[in-house]
Amino acid sequence: MITRRHTSSVSVGPVEIGSSAPVVIQSMTKVPTTDVDRCVRQVQRLAAAGCRLVRIAVPRRADTIAFGQIVQKVRVPLIADVHFSADRAVEAIEAGAAKIRLNPGNIKQRKDICRIIDAAKMHRVAARIGVNEASIRDLKKAPVPPEERTALMLEEMSGYVRLFEDRGFDQIVLSAKSSDALRTIEVNRAIAEAFGYPMHLGLTHAGLPADASIPSAVALGTLLAEGIGDTIRVSAAGDPVVETEIAKAIALSLGLLDRTRPELIVCPTCGRTEIDVVKLAKRVEKALRKVRKPCRIAVMGCIVNGPGEAADADIAVCAAREKAAFYLHGRKIAIVPEMEIIPRLLAAIEEL
Repeated sequence: MITRRHTSSVSVGPVEIGSSAPVVIQSMTKVPTTDVDRCVRQVQRLAAAGCRLVRIAVPRRADTIAFGQIVQKVRVPLIADVHFSADRAVEAIEAGAAKIRLNPGNIKQRKDICRIIDAAKMHRVAARIGVNEASIRDLKKAPVPPEERTALMLEEMSGYVRLFEDRGFDQIVLSAKSSDALRTIEVNRAIAEAFGYPMHLGLTHAGLPADASIPSAVALGTLLAEGIGDTIRVSAAGDPVVETEIAKAIALSLGLLDRTRPELIVCPTCGRTEIDVVKLAKRVEKALRKVRKPCRIAVMGCIVNGPGEAADADIAVCAAREKAAFYLHGRKIAIVPEMEIIPRLLAAIEEL
């Protein structure tokens, strides 16, 4: 059982972020914000996939205008992703953003930051102070050695937090991202030690989904297992719904989300198996896609692991040549021919 780090609570529309609330999954749209209809469809797909917050880029005035239209067409709270421009931040707040993301690396003027804070206070909008390793370095100066970057990110974060606190604003979420998994872990541990605000976790520009999933799981999973992190986003090139699926898998594996669909456990197979376990597991996976019930299904292929997994699963299928034994909560209930495995499984799930 993971003991979550104690933090303050931040409201993002109706969504609560903080140690007393469940970990929140979020992602970001990847179509032009000014293409309102496509953006709305992507937001809706993300919400259906399990995102409770969706972030949208607003680099231009046309984008903040479109952002206001999108807010009116969706139910999930939207976060405006702001870089470089205080004007865009204020426009997004006035357009209905539930939260804004600011980057200390590219909005540096005190008067601009204060103007954003005052607008956020007036409209009761939360703010994420999001430091990226890539944006804190001044490319006109000598490169910052990797071993000094954690301290530099923490310094940038601290200066921003002080400004917000000085103006009496506490609806803050903190994040620090790097493309390096170990540095992401290191800097977030440091931030968790220094501040009591909720934290957003992510590994930035991690790659294509196949490349992004493992380092994201390592970095985010390590921090979440230590109780650090209140909202997460997996960054992967391509369809953002895939990001959401990876993020949910990480949180589910740590028991930080309530399961709403079946969990499929499959033995790795070896020389003891007498059937094509992978082929059977794929048939089971396909059959489970339409099932909306939290349960644990095990597909096993030999006597060594089968009975033990059957004891832990709600339903276990221990398959042998041309037949399979069915277990319900560890109790053998039937032996069925291979062709009847899927219908019998679906019937057993209905009976749970």
